[in-house]
Amino acid sequence: MFNIIDMSDLRGTYLVIRFSSLGNVAMAVPVLASVAEAHKDARFVVLAKKRLEDLFGFAENVEYVCADSDKNKSKTKSIFGLYKELKKYNIAGVVDLQDCWKSKLLRGLFRLRGKKVSVIRTRKVERWRLCRKGYWQTDALPTEFEEFANTFHRAGLELGQEFVKLPTDESARESVEEKFGEKRGKWIGIAPFAKSKTNMLPYRIIKEVIAYFAGKSEVRVFLFGAGKVECDMLRQWSELHDNVECVAGCLRLAEELELMRELDVMLCMDSANQHLASLVGLRCISVWCGTHPYAGFYGWKQQESDVLQQPLSCRPCTIHGRNKCKYRNFLCRQFTSAQIIKMLE
Repeated sequence: MFNIIDMSDLRGTYLVIRFSSLGNVAMAVPVLASVAEAHKDARFVVLAKKRLEDLFGFAENVEYVCADSDKNKSKTKSIFGLYKELKKYNIAGVVDLQDCWKSKLLRGLFRLRGKKVSVIRTRKVERWRLCRKGYWQTDALPTEFEEFANTFHRAGLELGQEFVKLPTDESARESVEEKFGEKRGKWIGIAPFAKSKTNMLPYRIIKEVIAYFAGKSEVRVFLFGAGKVECDMLRQWSELHDNVECVAGCLRLAEELELMRELDVMLCMDSANQHLASLVGLRCISVWCGTHPYAGFYGWKQQESDVLQQPLSCRPCTIHGRNKCKYRNFLCRQFTSAQIIKMLE
């Protein structure tokens, strides 16, 4: 996928900024893992939000720093405090994979000290054009993985061996086995939610899919999600069936990843769970409603044949999701449970 050059003689500590969101941080992992493998004498300090530390235990030369702001300080002051904390790492260069106002301020402080800075291309104009004209009148944009790799390249850092999947976290694996027992039959994951209405299926369809597989004695279904409302809803759905487990809000991120590693397949939306599953090599049936893979957010090594989407000229109407449809009919969400069940089977 990328131009691979051996530059393992590069040394120093590099700050990698990717505050959020969870899906985008997960997409940075395959690229960072490959870069870290190629530059074993270098050190990479990853600045990301809380709860994401479990994503970065794949190499000894990668270290995680929590970027969450102090609630008792203003946002600007917290960035200056973060800068003071990061100075102790003796940063040689900054790789900004976020390009938001916080990362601009932080990288500006390092640039004033003469540090080399590399910034991702966000391609806002190209993405606006994609939404304006539709996927059928435009070419696919570079993937987020390619954009990340190009940003490292501009910092003088190249990719090494291609990332396959995260190594097993033995303690998390043992915890998962203790909670859910030894695997028997088929295990299916379903992550039905996303932040926006245009990114997910109607509840009725999801409940029909869950009920179908719950009726099979050899199948066990695990429901994934985040947030109080999602967790409560998934818990209510799981209580209707004996072989359906709600794991939303019950597991650490490392445990979620190890549970995903045990699954046979996952049904997910264009959301973070697609990218988390990709990190452990889990095959996903991904549903794309208002969004489209042409925007560059397809899961790592996922198969194009596993994408479920409507051939509508108005797609994509959004890059990250929204709750409105300009035609007020949400045709992009009109699938049948039979379509989804067929693909999963």
